Formats: sequence, structure tokens, C-alpha cells
Amino acid sequence: MKRLNELLQELGVSKVKLAKYLGVSRQMVYNYLILDDLDKWPKEKKLLLLQLLDITDGEEKTLNNIHLTTEYMMNVEKRLNSAVKSNNELDYLSSSSLTKDHKNLLNDIIFLLKEKLEDDNDDTAGATMKYLYYLLQAMENIPEIKYLLAYMAKSNCFIKPDEYVYDEDKQFTFEGILYTAISLYNSGKSDKNKVADNHRLFVQEIEQKNEEKLSRTQQLMTFKSQALRELGYDDINEENAVEFYEKLAEIEARKL
Repeated sequence: MKRLNELLQELGVSKVKLAKYLGVSRQMVYNYLILDDLDKWPKEKKLLLLQLLDITDGEEKTLNNIHLTTEYMMNVEKRLNSAVKSNNELDYLSSSSLTKDHKNLLNDIIFLLKEKLEDDNDDTAGATMKYLYYLLQAMENIPEIKYLLAYMAKSNCFIKPDEYVYDEDKQFTFEGILYTAISLYNSGKSDKNKVADNHRLFVQEIEQKNEEKLSRTQQLMTFKSQALRELGYDDINEENAVEFYEKLAEIEARKL
């Protein structure tokens, strides 16, 4: 399984995209990837993964002897994008929970993103859209992202400055602080040494968060052992996989 994680990283397959491809949640993908044997995956999910990697179950080619070539990587990306696109289109077309306004907004956003990417001559637009994608993923855990978006909409005159959709007090404070910071940045009068010190703190905080992610992986391994112990199983197989994942989810909820 270590090789599988390495291979997915080398191929640039994100957990989010793999989750969409397999038709499961991101958390379930993390749960799958901490297992020590691919045979412990649900059979249909294992077959989907093998199809993605162009491995026929039982043939000589395995995860350990896959040779990464440009052609192979492009074929994996093509299969992944094709499957994810198909799933997404089906979701959009069959979704009855979206209002007409929301559907129009979604179409406008997709059109604008497509236009930006089509005009991407130096790949900066591609990087920007990727950062935007990451921002959307982080939005639910970081409310300040919404305040930032509202600030940018106001400063570019798309909405009125007195519009407050979120927590008004926090949004008001955030906008005032952000205005001060941007004004200082544009003035060119900021203390370079102080800025460098703050940037070092910024880097240290990111490194700490990365360590916490590693700790989270270790925690999941502990939860896995606890789930097996509480169920009285020594291992995970096709017969007990559903029960195991339900118990794993219960333990995770219990710890929160």
C-alpha cells in the first residue's frame, strides 16, 4: 500500500479526484489507503482502481513494476478525467436540489473558468484555477475565506459595501484589517525585515499543519486497530468490510 500511495502521488492523482472516481467520500479514500493490503478494499472499488492503473487482476503487471512513462501518465489522467467528468455531468443533470438561479450561476462560473483556461498561454491561469479549487475545498473550515471573497466583491464594486451575508461583526472587522494591510502593501512603505519575520512565521505554521496531517494519518491507523478489536476481527475481508467501515466511522465520531 505504500507503493500505491507513492504511485498516486507520482501520477498527481488527488484524494478528491480519486474519491470522485471511486464514487466515495474523501474520508473513505483515506480509510482505504491506510489498509495494508489492496485485497482488503471492497471488490468493486479495487477493480475500479486496477482499471484506472491499467492492471488486469491476476496478470503479471503489479503496482511494484509499473513503469511511469509520459504515455502511461497521460492515459491514466485521461481515464480518470473521463470517469469523473461523466459522473459530474450526471450529477448536474439529475440534480433537482439546484434552483434555476443556482444552475445559471453554476453555468456562468464554468463558462468563465473554461474561458480563463483556454486563454492560458503561460500556465498561470491553470495554477490560479487550481488554487481556486483548493480555496473552495478549504472554505467550510476557514470562514475568513468567505469574508475575503466578499471584500474583493465590494472593492471591485460588484456588490454594495454595506452588504453582510455572513457574521456581520467578524466580517466588518476582517474587512477593516484587510483594507489596512492592502493599503500598506500598495504604499510600498512596509518594513521589509518585519515582513520577512512574518513570512517565516507563516512558513512555520504551514509546516506545523503538515505535521498535524501526518499525525491524523497515524490517528486513523489507531482507529483502524480499535475498530477491529471492538468487532473481534483480526483482519478486514469482503464479508466484514461494511461492518468495519461503519464501526470506523462510529469511533471517529466518538472521538470528536
